[in-house]
Amino acid sequence: MNTAVKQIVIVGGGSAGWLVAGTLAAEHSNGDEGVQITLIESPDIKLVGVGEGTWPTMRTTLKKMGISETEFVRECDVAFKQASKFCKWYTGEEDDEYYHPFTLPVGYTEMNLAEHWKTHRDEISFSDAVCIQSQLCANHMAPKLITTAEFGGVANYSYHLDAAKFAKFLRKHCMEKLSIKHISDNVIGINSADNGDIRSLSTQQNGELAGDLFVDCTGLSSMLIGKHYQVPMVSKKEFLFNDAALAAQVPYLDPECPISSNTISTAQSAGWIWDIGLQTRRGVGYVYSRTHISDEEADKEFRDYLTLTIGREKADATEFQKIKFNPGHREVFWKNNCVAVGLAAGFIEPLEASAIILIELSARMISEQLPADRNAMTVVAKRFNDVFTYRWNHIINFLKLHYVLSKRRDSQYWIDHCDPKSIPQSLQDLLEIWRYQAPWFYDEVHTEELFPCASFQYILYGMGYETAARPAPKKHNPAAVKRAHELFGENIKKTNEVLKAIPTHRDLINKIHKFGLQKI
Repeated sequence: MNTAVKQIVIVGGGSAGWLVAGTLAAEHSNGDEGVQITLIESPDIKLVGVGEGTWPTMRTTLKKMGISETEFVRECDVAFKQASKFCKWYTGEEDDEYYHPFTLPVGYTEMNLAEHWKTHRDEISFSDAVCIQSQLCANHMAPKLITTAEFGGVANYSYHLDAAKFAKFLRKHCMEKLSIKHISDNVIGINSADNGDIRSLSTQQNGELAGDLFVDCTGLSSMLIGKHYQVPMVSKKEFLFNDAALAAQVPYLDPECPISSNTISTAQSAGWIWDIGLQTRRGVGYVYSRTHISDEEADKEFRDYLTLTIGREKADATEFQKIKFNPGHREVFWKNNCVAVGLAAGFIEPLEASAIILIELSARMISEQLPADRNAMTVVAKRFNDVFTYRWNHIINFLKLHYVLSKRRDSQYWIDHCDPKSIPQSLQDLLEIWRYQAPWFYDEVHTEELFPCASFQYILYGMGYETAARPAPKKHNPAAVKRAHELFGENIKKTNEVLKAIPTHRDLINKIHKFGLQKI
């Protein structure tokens, strides 16, 4: 029977569950006249709270939900993220570092500056040549002023946050401001309808909970899409080897020390270490491949890294949270009347904050294309599965790019990553094109790419990739060369101006606590 979609049940809280709930409630009327959104989460499950980096889309997500940026910064230990900084990925030497900033190259839609930067590559890094943001990061500067409106910026930015505090903050906002019905209980059974849909959930304390659409946000346990529907995982370990992580919370030795306004990703012998600066602590973790290093060796390598900033005694005393995962994603993400979001849909290493942007994009697509009835749901589900299969493959290509450009051959891990058998054919095809043609926005085939071609440029040219002259070069164009040098000059001028005007990262955060940001 074709029924209207009125009751949406989200199973699982955390960042995924509450972002879905808030996104849906902000778009659709919640209550008797519209859609009723219920979120049920187990009181017995502790939040993983590892992923603390976000993508700039988070600003739009929070703003649409009606969240105050000032309250968000104050309550979730938030710091601003303007880029990712990669250390020791290319040669492994001490001076091996580059930035992937969130700002598009100057004049990006007008001309491809990568083609003109090539002749200056020995004088200035690509990111410094085409945007202001890598210099802001290098100097621990903020992306905005205290007088800048909430969610506005002098430079593009996202956030670093305390994931556990963020989930609680979202829960409070969704319940108090968006009328989300919250049930704290354990699901003990899943009841099917004749057509294979989920009819209802049996709970420990609240009886049977019926719904028209169920959203699986139960994390790695994947209670609905995995255990109930038995949708298999598609392994991606042949391309991305990392399958374990050690995570830790590290205090600042000086409470007024500079706060990095970028994620720091430092390559190791069999993986990489993330280092995220929050207001009161750092979130640090080692993501590695158990095929290439033992847990004990990874533990030692991680403590050696921590020793550099907090000393051997504190490093040895630090407790690690251990996480193991199988890199990959579900064969489909929407099955019958159940759609998986977050870890329930899949997980690969958290490089470039890819996990949380998938949550945001999933929540947005469910909300914007919410089917009116069960018949329409079949069409929407197929479209959702097609879109997110593409997005997962796009992410895998982008993350793998960070590895295949490396010149490191000091361990089997890096050797294996550069083996053509471990490189997706789609990425090999792109690399062949980029030998003679720098990526540009005309290469983007979808209207909402997770990573625009500018991101591919920053990685390629940050890691020494050389796009050669085309086999049949175009006729020399003096006007284009002149315009390119004008844009380079404008960027240098703007960089110097902003560096003089912008506060330090910590100074801005202190002012937000004291005065708050300007309301929109």
